[in-house]
Amino acid sequence: MPNQIEFEIVTPEGVSVREVVDEVEAPGKEGYFGVLPGHTPFLTQLKAGTVRYRVGKEEHLVSVTWGFAEVLPYKVTLLVSTAERAEDIDLQRAETAGERAHERLEEFGVAYEVEKISEAREASERAQARLETARRANREGH
Repeated sequence: MPNQIEFEIVTPEGVSVREVVDEVEAPGKEGYFGVLPGHTPFLTQLKAGTVRYRVGKEEHLVSVTWGFAEVLPYKVTLLVSTAERAEDIDLQRAETAGERAHERLEEFGVAYEVEKISEAREASERAQARLETARRANREGH
């Protein structure tokens, strides 16, 4: 059985993360899931949230939005729309974007246009994922 897992996060722009890790935690559509070496294979949808992976005692956080995960005993691959490392997120900009997205959602509650509501909801979820990642990184000293 392997001691570590190959881990990749891939976006339409290319590979964001490629490392050999000890553990991965990701935001599945049905809730967060964790993966250790030798895990049973599965495929699942991902929602916007924070990916945490560990190499030794060092933890890393990445904000991701929507995609899929392929888990194999020796490799985890996340195919996502966006990925942003915690250290690259400007907390103040993320808070402002979250407020704007929330305002847009409230505004579209009155003017019912499904496409605009969907866009606003996606922007809100993306902003929330970025905020969650940045705040968690600040709390944990990443």
